[in-house]
Amino acid sequence: MTIEEEIRSIEDELKKTPYNKATQHHIGRLKAKLARLKDELQRQARAKSAARREGYAVKKSGDATIVMVGFPSVGKSTLLNSLTGTSAEVADYDFTTLEVIPGMLLYKGARMQVLDVPGLIQGAAAGRGHGKEVLSVMRNADLILILVDILQPKQHETLVKELYDAGIRINTRPPDVALRKMGRGGITVSSTVDLDLDERLIRAVLAEYKIHNADLLIREPITLDELIDVVIGNRTYIRALTVINKIDLVDSERLRSCMARFPDAVFISASLSLHIEALKERIYTELEFMRIYMKPRAAPPDMSNPLVIRRDATVADVCSTIHRDFVEKFRYARIWGRSVKYGGQRVGLSHVLADGDVVSVVMRK
Repeated sequence: MTIEEEIRSIEDELKKTPYNKATQHHIGRLKAKLARLKDELQRQARAKSAARREGYAVKKSGDATIVMVGFPSVGKSTLLNSLTGTSAEVADYDFTTLEVIPGMLLYKGARMQVLDVPGLIQGAAAGRGHGKEVLSVMRNADLILILVDILQPKQHETLVKELYDAGIRINTRPPDVALRKMGRGGITVSSTVDLDLDERLIRAVLAEYKIHNADLLIREPITLDELIDVVIGNRTYIRALTVINKIDLVDSERLRSCMARFPDAVFISASLSLHIEALKERIYTELEFMRIYMKPRAAPPDMSNPLVIRRDATVADVCSTIHRDFVEKFRYARIWGRSVKYGGQRVGLSHVLADGDVVSVVMRK
C-alpha cells in the first residue's frame, strides 16, 4: 500500500468513526498516524523537487515579505500591479503566473516585498500544480494574503486547508508546550492547567512517533491536533489576511452577504483599484510596524527618513538594524516620545520603544 493509499484509508476511517469517550484514543492514534504520513509524503516530494532542482529561489528583501496565495485567475497579478506598480503579466486564462514575480510596496516609510506566486489548486499540499514549490516560498513569509474571488467564496476554505496540510498555521501562535526528548526514564507528563486530553491519549500520540522517553510540560489547554503539531515540531506560524477581490462584479446584496461571511477581510477590486489604499493600511497594521526617527548628537532628528521596525522592538533592535558596532560600542541612548516619562530620558539597550519615538544613540569611542 502506498503512502497516498494509507492516507485515504485513514481519512475514510476517521469519517466513519464517531467521536466519544470510548473511541477518543483510537481517533487520537489515527490522527497522529495521518499527520505522520502526510509529513512523510511532503518530505519525499521536497526531496524529489530538490533532486530535479525544482523550486523558486527568492531572496528576501525589505522590511517584510508578503506572499499572495489564491486560485489561478483570482487577480493576484493585477493586485501586485496595483500595490507595487510591478508590470506582472495579466490575462483571463489560468496559470498566467508561472514563476515568482516580486514587487516592492512602499508605504509609511516601510519597504515590503510582495511576491506573486503561481496559483494554488486543490491538492497543492500533496504536490499538484507546483503546490510544493509555492508553499515552500510561503513558509518564509511574514504575512500571507489569501486572495479569494467574491464569486467563489468557497475558495477560502480550500486555500486554508491546503495551507494547514502543508504545515502552515495561520493567525495563531505555537502552543505553550515544551517537549524534551531523553535517552531513558520513560514518559513524564506535567501540566499547569486542566486538560481535556488524558495522559493515556497523550502517551499514545507520543508512541506513534516512537517517543518513549521524554518530559512533556503543558502550560495551556491544547487540542489533540495542537499536541500532534508540537510532537512533529516543523509547523510554521504566520499572520494571514483575507482579501476578497472582484467586488465590482456583484450587487450590493451579495456584497453584504460576503462581508458577513468574512468580517475581518478586506474587500477590493484590483482591476479598478478600489480600496487599495485601505488594503495597504491593513497590511501595515497586520505586520505591526512602527516608525522610529534617529537623532544625531547636536543635530535635529531626521523626520523624513524613519527606521521601520516591528512593534515592541527595543533600543538593541534599533542598534542591530543600523550596524552591529552600535550594540558592541553602546553606552546609552536618549529617547523623546511616548515610551519615556520625559523628553531626552536616558535608557539602556533593553528599553522598549513606541511608534514615533526619536532615538539618539551614544557610543563608546
